[in-house]
Amino acid sequence: MLDDGSNAPDPGDISAPVRDLQDIPSVEVISRAAVMLLSAAAERLGLADEDPDTSPQRDLDEARRLITALAGLVTASAEYLGVHAAPLRDGLQSLQKAFREASAVPDAPGQGPGEKYTGPVY
Repeated sequence: MLDDGSNAPDPGDISAPVRDLQDIPSVEVISRAAVMLLSAAAERLGLADEDPDTSPQRDLDEARRLITALAGLVTASAEYLGVHAAPLRDGLQSLQKAFREASAVPDAPGQGPGEKYTGPVY
């Protein structure tokens, strides 16, 4: 443990409890992966900055890849996600719309990132 009065484990402490992947429910693994893709795509769209248009993190090519991967994951696993599916779909759709708005020349409906999995997003 750290000696600073906090209860946070020391990252170098190999005796700290670790969850085995076999102990983590699949819905949690899928949800965590989806949230990571969602967050990374938002960063690449510049949405974490006050002005996304001038964000140094903005990279629409990278955002396209992340959004497409997220769309595939959410679509393929929707039946297993239960109550988690709707919020993930909403987040995905928000990213797809933000991508369309950020693009100088928006993709045709059905051709945007992930739309081959989700259908057109307007």
